[in-house]
Amino acid sequence: MRVAIIGARWPDVELERGILGLSEGEIARDPGTTREGILEAASTAEVILAGPRARFDAETIDGLACRGIVRYGAGFDNVDVAAARREGIEVAYVPDYGTEAVALHAVSLALALLRRIPQADRQVRAGGWELAPLRPLHLPSALTVGIVGFGRIGRRAAQLFVGLGFGRILGFDDRFEVDAPPVKAVPMETVLAESDIVSVHASGAPDGTPVIGSREIGLFKPRSILVNTARGSLIDPEALLSGLRADRPAAAALDVFDPEPPDADIFAEVIDKIVMTPHMAWYTEETERELRTKTAEEAKRVLDRMPVLHPVAAPGESS
Repeated sequence: MRVAIIGARWPDVELERGILGLSEGEIARDPGTTREGILEAASTAEVILAGPRARFDAETIDGLACRGIVRYGAGFDNVDVAAARREGIEVAYVPDYGTEAVALHAVSLALALLRRIPQADRQVRAGGWELAPLRPLHLPSALTVGIVGFGRIGRRAAQLFVGLGFGRILGFDDRFEVDAPPVKAVPMETVLAESDIVSVHASGAPDGTPVIGSREIGLFKPRSILVNTARGSLIDPEALLSGLRADRPAAAALDVFDPEPPDADIFAEVIDKIVMTPHMAWYTEETERELRTKTAEEAKRVLDRMPVLHPVAAPGESS
């Protein structure tokens, strides 16, 4: 078995097989939900293509003999990169896909909460027909949007918010310069304290420390909105629950969780204040094909013993 495809969310792997130039018998698949399943499919593979749900912790990596793990996507939180390096396994990822789709999903979630569409839908389904439970609603021109993380997706989300006529756009990033007028670069505290909508697009700390914890939640404006389409680990769930109880923020839209899938029961107390989607922000037919193609091309470089385009640095290394 030359290649294992673990945790992919599509029904076939013909696109990958064609790019890799392999026969059906040279590719194994597993949903990636258990360590036993991963090892049964991947223990002898030369390269592994990994989806977000498959956990490659140190114990799992210890049972592999591959030369590389290529992550479907821009995140690699589910791979113990240091353990992989100790075993001589290179880790690569695909950071340059899905910009438009993720930005669009973030803005769509923000607009749904801003217009209180989920609440209005529930009211009508229950036989209601009142504006009072939906008040107050505001025009975009009267509101401020804060972008936390100003990489390619954060920049594109800011452009979409600008195009929709939001009155003010604030941006913060500790890695990239916020240099896209009319977006105004401000400290993180200012973004949280002054924004009616906060959209998170940060990459996160190497040690997994949440970007938004109790201190940050305490800075949110009353009746504000939080959107996260980046990584589930960026927001402390207990801090978010506490904030939602106090209407700071008043509502949250989450496409990513830690772990995935989430236990939705943890949000039972504030369920009417949350919109959840199943890690789908990246998905369109076009971006799925782009992701699969770029991942398979990276995997082929590993098979051909060529340098990968996007290696992941282990902790303590420079990328």
